[in-house]
Amino acid sequence: MVRNIASYLLIALTISIIVYVSFQSNETIDLSGKYSTKDLSLNYTVSNDADKDNNLYSKSKTSDYKFSPYLGKSFVGFKEALAFKESGGDYFSINSFGYLGKYQFGEETLKMIGINNPTKFLKSPGLQEKAFIANSARNKWILRRDIKNFVGRRINGFIVTESGILAAAHLAGPGNVKKYLRSYGLDNFADGFGTTVQNYMKRFSGYDTSFVKANKRAKAI
Repeated sequence: MVRNIASYLLIALTISIIVYVSFQSNETIDLSGKYSTKDLSLNYTVSNDADKDNNLYSKSKTSDYKFSPYLGKSFVGFKEALAFKESGGDYFSINSFGYLGKYQFGEETLKMIGINNPTKFLKSPGLQEKAFIANSARNKWILRRDIKNFVGRRINGFIVTESGILAAAHLAGPGNVKKYLRSYGLDNFADGFGTTVQNYMKRFSGYDTSFVKANKRAKAI
């Protein structure tokens, strides 16, 4: 019994000492120096592609902004880079010459790939993506011999690639690309804004366009 009382007294005395010391101490622990977020950059962003003309953001009627990450030299990277150059990636864009959508198609080109309703086309992002694939497949078939004969050759200081040829065909039509290649760069068509076949062949060179299969009768519908 005496031992129990002594134990209780010792515990009570220890607690009293701890409480007393804690109230007497004026020292505070300052964590602000080691753990402050002051002057730290807390905004994480994706760096821009080397091409400053390709904005990472584009406005559309359906949303304020659409984010497009850098997609490298993949086929998706190819078509998205081309779309940003054409329209800023806006599915609902119509330029001053009447070209439509994300990839800026003319009505005659749309007819060749089975699209006869431009209004419906402009309202359908899915159809626009199908149209891009179909038109690329058709152009690849038309230019199949030129792709075989000129890819890897140097014209006006740059190496010709399949993706550059397909991009230029999207801009100017396959006939004008043939003229450029077969004249070794002397016949260099320019569109209404002054953009040339050579400009697109250089700008969009080196992408993987093996996904596109040459098809004479390719249709979006």
